Amino acid sequence: MDDNATNRRILGEILTHWGMKPTLAASGAEAMAAFQEAEHSGIPFVLLLTDANMPEMDGFTLVERIRQLTDLPKVTMMMLTSAGQRGDAARCRELGIAAYLLKPIGQSQLLDAIMNVLGARPQSADKPPLVTGHTLREGSIALRVLLAEDNVVNQRLTSRLLEKQGHSVAVASNGREALEALQKEPFDLVLMDVQMPTMDGFEATAAIREKEKVTEQHLPVIAMTA
Repeated sequence: MDDNATNRRILGEILTHWGMKPTLAASGAEAMAAFQEAEHSGIPFVLLLTDANMPEMDGFTLVERIRQLTDLPKVTMMMLTSAGQRGDAARCRELGIAAYLLKPIGQSQLLDAIMNVLGARPQSADKPPLVTGHTLREGSIALRVLLAEDNVVNQRLTSRLLEKQGHSVAVASNGREALEALQKEPFDLVLMDVQMPTMDGFEATAAIREKEKVTEQHLPVIAMTA
């Protein structure tokens, strides 16, 4: 639910691309009607993404009204907002909202949050903690990444993006250097440029896979190309 048409369209396209089946609502009234229709059809919603700041009926009020409908199954709820307010987190916990995220939100962060809340299973009687941008960053796994890229600008940009996400990066300027780096230390992932001098990305990856026939290990390789 989002009253901004552009936000609704973009989120709808993203969710559809991920294989989900989103229903878009421009208001709380539309969202309530969609929930009741889905329940009557026998295919209830399992996830609600709602904007917090809405005219007539805001996101928190919508959640309260859905919670009051005892004939509706329990649904996982995520709150998105462009302007966080003091007390919002406490209100989310009170209403059983699973995630509270600030917009604009990146696709990777949104997917992480959705996978987190849909996969959350409390280990005790306590409710799972509220998922926020901070908890997603704190809970992310730091990877050791090998970047095979001959363009200096791309090296710096990619390294900076990965380091901002908490990962460590080693750089190789061609496929041969990448193979040498893999012999010296272990990596969790390789970002492999396809077109490089000396040895291109396909040749380097073929060499990696050939070696894995003996070691029986598997190193994820992501190909990159202009």
